[in-house]
Amino acid sequence: MARKLGRKTDQRMALMRNLATDLIIHERIQTTEAKAKDLKSTVEKMITLGKRGDLHARRQAAAFLYNQEANEGDDVIQKLFDDVAERYEDRQGGYTRVLKLGPRQGDGAKMAIIELV
Repeated sequence: MARKLGRKTDQRMALMRNLATDLIIHERIQTTEAKAKDLKSTVEKMITLGKRGDLHARRQAAAFLYNQEANEGDDVIQKLFDDVAERYEDRQGGYTRVLKLGPRQGDGAKMAIIELV
C-alpha cells in the first residue's frame, strides 16, 4: 500500500508527477526518504513504458509526466524514450537507487537521494 504523505489524493498524484518528471530530467534528486521510496515504483513504471517504445506507451507516459524541457530542444518524454530507455535496454528492472542521508537540519526529517542507476 502506498504512503499518503499527509496529502489528499490529487495533491499526492501531483507531487509524484512532479518528482518523477524532475528525476527523469536531472537523473538525481534529493527528497525525503518516504517520498523517494514511493517515487521509485512510479519512475520504474515510466522507464518500462519507455522501453516498450510504442505509440500507446508514449501517450501513457505523456499523460502522466509534466511537459518540461529536459535540455535544448528535448522534452521529458523524448529524453525518457530516447536516452533513458536505451540505457536500460538489457536491464530487467531496478533502474533507480535510493541512498539514505542524515536528518534534515530544520525538522529532522529523514532525507534520501534517489538516482537513476
